[in-house]
Amino acid sequence: MDRFKFYSPTYFVFGKDEENNTAKYVQRFGGSKVLIHYGGGSAIRSGLIDRVKASLENASIPYVLLGGVKPNPRSGLVYEGIELCRKENIDFVLAVGGGSTIDSAKAIAAGAVYDGDFWDYYQGKPVKEALPIGTILTIAAAGSEGSGDSVITKEEGMLKRSASGDALRPAFSILNPALTQTLPLYQTACGITDIMAHLFERYFTNTKEVEVTDRLIEGLLLSMIHEAKRVIKDPENYEVRANIMWAGMISHNNSCGVGREQDWASHDIEHELSAMYDCAHGAGLAVVFPAWMTYVMEHDVNRFAQLAVRVWGCQMDFANPANTAKEGIQCLKDFLRSIGMPSNFAELGAKEEDIAQMAKTACWGNGGTGTVGRFVPLKEEDVANIYRLML
Repeated sequence: MDRFKFYSPTYFVFGKDEENNTAKYVQRFGGSKVLIHYGGGSAIRSGLIDRVKASLENASIPYVLLGGVKPNPRSGLVYEGIELCRKENIDFVLAVGGGSTIDSAKAIAAGAVYDGDFWDYYQGKPVKEALPIGTILTIAAAGSEGSGDSVITKEEGMLKRSASGDALRPAFSILNPALTQTLPLYQTACGITDIMAHLFERYFTNTKEVEVTDRLIEGLLLSMIHEAKRVIKDPENYEVRANIMWAGMISHNNSCGVGREQDWASHDIEHELSAMYDCAHGAGLAVVFPAWMTYVMEHDVNRFAQLAVRVWGCQMDFANPANTAKEGIQCLKDFLRSIGMPSNFAELGAKEEDIAQMAKTACWGNGGTGTVGRFVPLKEEDVANIYRLML
């Protein structure tokens, strides 16, 4: 295990109706004027925005609204939010929605106190200062409610990139599983896939002797497999939704990633798909991960075999562990298909003729170094080959 520093200061408030107490937590973390940032009409139609507004009004906390966040959140709305924060003297950003809304809120919070272009942070500049951020989560998926990460798509060139820094970790996050009970099953399945992908990115490592975090990751993967089957049968089951929601947070606040090298090639590869075709991030990951696994498996076949045995229940072929590893990858494919996820380019709306450009942009675009990933550093040709495995 490698040496590490781990800081996860977010105050989590978990349970039914906790959004009605929003004002208390805004005040606890110093907010006196709030930007309420949200996505589409569902937060309004469900009455969630009204409940949040009522909480703030009852505490005499002024607020400004900024809706319109789309999946794969765009830079244009971030710029609008930054200007709004400055004009209105906002000192607290409240995200009401899923990972896209939270990521957009983080970008606004960082940009509002920065003299330069917020996109600098998405080209590698560490985020060291931001307005305090709160979240009210409506989709269990991205884990942004507990992480120091944000992903934004720059409309000029449709570049999808990430920024990181402890300043982006929310001051508080309200997690009410009941808010996710009416999500369509496709969206729920995309979320489960995203959660599992965050775990895979940490699991495939070159760091030795990381049994504790291996077991944490394997346990969460087993939980997701179990709960995915239950939520399909009973979408309004509160306890199932609660388990999925908490797993989403744990999978990405990095408690499962400390002390170990992490990969993240599959996310970089997927970002090109969702930037170009605007597909759901989880759906893209469902197509990318089996292809990536197949391509890099021989680098450490025993790690893939270990996952197959511990998570998918495969029997170890000691004479040829590659057989076990391949069986595990097939189990993943079958599971993703069983929850309604796509399995190839065509189902994402992706096109073979775009492979060369996506591979180039993944590796070199926006200050890229020419490779993606750490488990196996992948060059442009490798990324193109992985895309071809998705056809």
